[in-house]
Amino acid sequence: MKSLLGVALGALMSATALGQAFAADLSEIRIDWATYNPVSLILKKDGLLEKEFEKDGIKITWVQSAGSNKALEFLSASSIDFGSTAGAAALIGRVNGNPIKSIYVYSRPEWTALVTRKDTGITSVADLKGKSIAVTRGTDPHIFLVRALAEAGLSEKDVTLVLLQHADGKLALQRGDVDAWAGLDPLMASAEVENGDVLFHRKPENNSWGILNVREDFAQEHPEIVSRVLAAYEAARKEAIADPAALEAALVEATKLPEAVIERQLERTDLSHSRIGTDQQATIEAAGLALQAAGVLKPEVDIKAVAGELVDPSFGNGLSQ
Repeated sequence: MKSLLGVALGALMSATALGQAFAADLSEIRIDWATYNPVSLILKKDGLLEKEFEKDGIKITWVQSAGSNKALEFLSASSIDFGSTAGAAALIGRVNGNPIKSIYVYSRPEWTALVTRKDTGITSVADLKGKSIAVTRGTDPHIFLVRALAEAGLSEKDVTLVLLQHADGKLALQRGDVDAWAGLDPLMASAEVENGDVLFHRKPENNSWGILNVREDFAQEHPEIVSRVLAAYEAARKEAIADPAALEAALVEATKLPEAVIERQLERTDLSHSRIGTDQQATIEAAGLALQAAGVLKPEVDIKAVAGELVDPSFGNGLSQ
């Protein structure tokens, strides 16, 4: 009996030591924050990850993502471990060989629309033929634009794309350098509220979910760390819902934009979801198939299979919904 007890105790001590060793092997978690991901601002401001991993001696390093394309670049280069993107943008990343997993929903936003100045005479997507449009390639606004053009019987060949990061696209529209802009909140809300620009084409269902992604190798090596990061994210999401004034203040501080602009952004940002699953996968698949039909993704790509490889709900078993 003593012998068996000794073996069991030894096994328990070995398992505990192994878990500590896994944590000890990791000295830093690199994660992004973004103004299009309001929950990340609460997570950062409240120091929830720093508190969670302090006892492990793990440092938290924050990196700003200016768009889904930048988050995907950082993930591909292993500059960050966790990155915020739109779901459809994550799909394109995975198709192009970026080894990521989509593991959490931080928002269900209407964060993109097609925007023009009130003096251009543009009132529909059909009016864009022959026009110049500022867009950030590889982001939800770009995907939204491609789908809008296709639905109007147009393609990228019928317009002139001016490739700029989101902030520069807004500025180009304001200066009159382009006729339209595939906008992204909160910059789009700023253009609308402060400049009087017009959102002439809106389609909420063609905005894909706000998704948190993790590098696949990081998830394989540190699954328990990933689950703890999501638990902290979930605490931040619940705090954002419980205290909307604090969320608005955090966005105002991060963006340096007026309260009226941030209020407009938050009006079209749904934070009631967190678990990733079939609904998100279906939306991502629909976006991928639309891009494939428009010629953006190659016809031989198995969109459904790639979306299935991308979406991984296994780390969110403890989340409320």
